Amino acid sequence: MSIFSRKQSEDSEYSEINRLIMECATSKESLCTLYNMFKGSVFAVAFSITSDYQLSEDCVMETFIRLTQVKRFNPKNGNGKGYIIKIAQNVAHEILRRHKKEYNDFYIQGYGEADQTVEDSIFINQLLKHLNENQRQIIVLKCCSELTFKEISEIMHLNISTVKSRYQKAMSILQSKAGVKSEK
Repeated sequence: MSIFSRKQSEDSEYSEINRLIMECATSKESLCTLYNMFKGSVFAVAFSITSDYQLSEDCVMETFIRLTQVKRFNPKNGNGKGYIIKIAQNVAHEILRRHKKEYNDFYIQGYGEADQTVEDSIFINQLLKHLNENQRQIIVLKCCSELTFKEISEIMHLNISTVKSRYQKAMSILQSKAGVKSEK
C-alpha cells in the first residue's frame, strides 16, 4: 500500500468516525457502531488510570453517554478517535476523584480475551507497576488502543518527541524487568 493510499484510507476512517460522532446524539446505530469500535480502547485507557475493573466499566458507559451530548466537536478539523480517547481519560480521572480511590496497586484483567491466563495478568501487573502514570498511559494508548505517536501527543498534550522518548524509556524498563535483552 502506498503512502498516498494509506493516507487516503486514514482520512476516510477519520471522516467516518467524525460523522458517527456527529450523528450519535440522534442515531442509536451510530452510537452502537462507535461503541463496538472503541469499547476496548476506552476500557484500556480507563483501566490504565483507575486500576479498577468496575470503575473502568463505568468509565466506558459514561464516555459513550457523553458522546451523545457532544456540542463542541468540529468534524472538519477534529480527530474523532483522539476525541473519544480524551473523553475517556477525562471521565476516568473524574471517576477516580469521585471515588477517592488510591491507585498504588495496578491490576490488569482480561477484557474479552479468553486466552489470557491469570499468570499473564499477574506478570503484566508486576511489570506495569514499574512505570509511572504517564509511561503507563503511553504504553496502553500505543499497544492496546493502537494509536500513533502523533495521536498520543495530541491527546496527552505533549510534544511528539516527548511521547516517543517516554515510550522508549517505558519499553526499556518493561524489557529490563521482564528479563528481555533489547536488540540494538
